Amino acid sequence: MLNYLWAGMILTGIVYAAATGRIPDVTNAAVDSAKEAVALCVTMTGVISLWSGLMEIASAAGIIRSISGKMQPLLKFLYPDLPAGHPAQKSIAANMIANFLGLGWAATPAGLKAMEELGKLEDDRRSGRMSGPARRKGTAGNEMCTFLIVNISSLQLIPVNVIAYRSQYGSVNPSAIIGAGIAATAVSTGTAVIFCRMMERMKKR
Repeated sequence: MLNYLWAGMILTGIVYAAATGRIPDVTNAAVDSAKEAVALCVTMTGVISLWSGLMEIASAAGIIRSISGKMQPLLKFLYPDLPAGHPAQKSIAANMIANFLGLGWAATPAGLKAMEELGKLEDDRRSGRMSGPARRKGTAGNEMCTFLIVNISSLQLIPVNVIAYRSQYGSVNPSAIIGAGIAATAVSTGTAVIFCRMMERMKKR
């Protein structure tokens, strides 16, 4: 669907430029945008390398594991039916920590691992090997839905991506977005958690 959307937007722009005699502007914009894309990729590569490296160091030093332990009350609140000590907890915690720091690229591997473990949990529940509410095969469980929506809402304390973009495009104070980012993502995450709780109660009724 997105392919058709982007293709339609591009074709519409070209047709409009041809009709108004502004084809040279389209050509110049394409060249300038390509140059900016390369420069942005170089900038983001450095940012990604720095923060992903810090995450790896924190993981190897046991910092992630320590923080994960302190996040148990939060994880218990968000995932009340998730068994204590389940392998998914570590991946969920790592994903949340990466999102807190605005490291979406670092959060993705942990998120995929968490969904894999939560999928195994659903299989165990359907087979009777694990207690808890089971959904029919091919349907995501409560924990999977909660994790997905919390991951998408993504509470961020340091929006690294946006700061890097603002710096690349000449912002005088790239970090000025931090306050607004915290407020916006706090509202989105809070709304996501409330929605998940409402849906769980409706299903139980």
